[in-house]
Amino acid sequence: MEIGMIGLGRMGGNMAQRLLQHGHRVIGFDPDAHAREALAAHGAGTATTLDDLIRQLPAPRALWLMVPAGEITEQTIAQVRPLLAAGDTLIDGGNAFYKDSMRRAETLAGDGIHYVDCGTSGGVWGLAEGYSMMIGGDEAAVERLRPIFEALAPAKDKGWGRVGPAGAGHFSKMVHNGIEYGLMQAYAEGFSILQHKREFALDLHQVAEIWREGSVVRSWLLDLTADALAKNPSMDGIAPFVADSGEGRWTVAEAIDLNVAAPVISLSLLERLRSRDADSFSDKLLAAMRNQFGGHAIKHE
Repeated sequence: MEIGMIGLGRMGGNMAQRLLQHGHRVIGFDPDAHAREALAAHGAGTATTLDDLIRQLPAPRALWLMVPAGEITEQTIAQVRPLLAAGDTLIDGGNAFYKDSMRRAETLAGDGIHYVDCGTSGGVWGLAEGYSMMIGGDEAAVERLRPIFEALAPAKDKGWGRVGPAGAGHFSKMVHNGIEYGLMQAYAEGFSILQHKREFALDLHQVAEIWREGSVVRSWLLDLTADALAKNPSMDGIAPFVADSGEGRWTVAEAIDLNVAAPVISLSLLERLRSRDADSFSDKLLAAMRNQFGGHAIKHE
């Protein structure tokens, strides 16, 4: 099957490579010439413009969009929309907000163009291990693309599926990432407690390795944690700053809208925000209040 890939960054490039390995023809476009050259080295075709990309694909076309969510996605769809024809399918594999995906699907449907939202998980390991894909969109359109999803997944019948209409794929991935926030926070807090028990001088990597086999907390995330602790047990050189890409915020907001209590996910998001306040005014004020009512000492900078 032939597919056009728009966006050849690390994940998009890896996905294109996996499709090539499974015998699909891929034509890639990226404004960065180096990204195009890197993909061409693996046997893919390339295009220097979106017009060029569309011309090289047979109808009905399948285009996989792998660019950052938000304005870049919006602009790219606006540019490619007039180049497509009825029956073509645009697959958005990024972390778009699900309500944006619903809107885009409705807009493109007016031109007879299918929009498939594919929440994609797997990160840098997806090339070797396969990707987990939560897919939303028209059932017939998704079925026509089955060979692509089967090639990208860990196995033809595992790790992927159509979960509902347009928007359902990105909604499922949004919640997936919210859960990920909570899991990561729990591991981080647990290992921090272990690290602070100085008299035991625990080897955190050893503990992680023990937990990896037979433990109820074993997981792929724990495997990655063990690897990180093996390479850098004291986390030297790493700033205590944790970024977020938006999905946790969206998950918490959706939980509030649905009247669903989600304290773990909510607090894990707040902890990420807290990690960015190197000069915490609230903590300084807390110290000042303790001094005011109890005469407790203030630690000066």
